[in-house]
Amino acid sequence: MTQPVTHAPADSLPAPTPAVSDRALPVRDRILNAATALFYAEGIRAVSADKIIQAAGITKVTFYRYFPSKDDLVVAYLENRAAWERAGISHVLARAANHPSIALGLVARALGDEACVPGFRGCAFLNAGAEYPDPEHPVRVVIDEHRRWGIRTAREALEKIGVPDAESVAEELMMLRDGAMISGYVSDPSTVGQNLFKAGRAVIQYRG
Repeated sequence: MTQPVTHAPADSLPAPTPAVSDRALPVRDRILNAATALFYAEGIRAVSADKIIQAAGITKVTFYRYFPSKDDLVVAYLENRAAWERAGISHVLARAANHPSIALGLVARALGDEACVPGFRGCAFLNAGAEYPDPEHPVRVVIDEHRRWGIRTAREALEKIGVPDAESVAEELMMLRDGAMISGYVSDPSTVGQNLFKAGRAVIQYRG
C-alpha cells in the first residue's frame, strides 16, 4: 500500500514499502516516500514534520524548501497515490478492454490482493478524508477528484456492456469498493476480492 514514487504500477494494486533511507533518490522523492510510509502507517495528523524530516535524512530548511507546509506534502502524497492507482487500474482494464465483466473481476482481485498485503490499513483516501472534514480543503479536493475519476472509469466500462443508468451503478460499485477496503482492514482480508466481485456482479445483473 505504501507506494514509492519511483516504482511503476504492476498488474495488481499493492506496492512494496518505500525505501525511505535510500539516499540515491532525489530529495523530493525521499521526502515523499518517507511521508507515504508514515502517513499510511500512523495517520496523517499523528505524524509530525520533524518525524518525516528524520526519516528522510534531511534538514528542516531542505524540507520546507520543497514543501512550504505539511498540508502541501499531504496533497502531494495523495496526488502521487492517485496517479499510481489510476495507472494500475487503467493497466488492469486494458488487459480486458473488450470484456468489462472480466475487468471487474480483475479489479476486484487486485483490491483483494491489496487487502492481504502486510501493513494494510484500508484506503489511503478514506483515511485522509476522515482526518480532513472540510470539503473545501485542498486535501479533500484531491480525494474528490480521484473518486470522481473512479466513478467515471466504472461508468464508461458499464456503458460498454449496456448497463442502464451506468452513472448510478458506478456510484454503487464505488460504495462496494469502499466497504471492501474497510472490511479488509478490520476483518479477514482473504475473502475481500471474491466477495467484492460477487457483490459487484450482483449489482450489475440486478440493474441490467
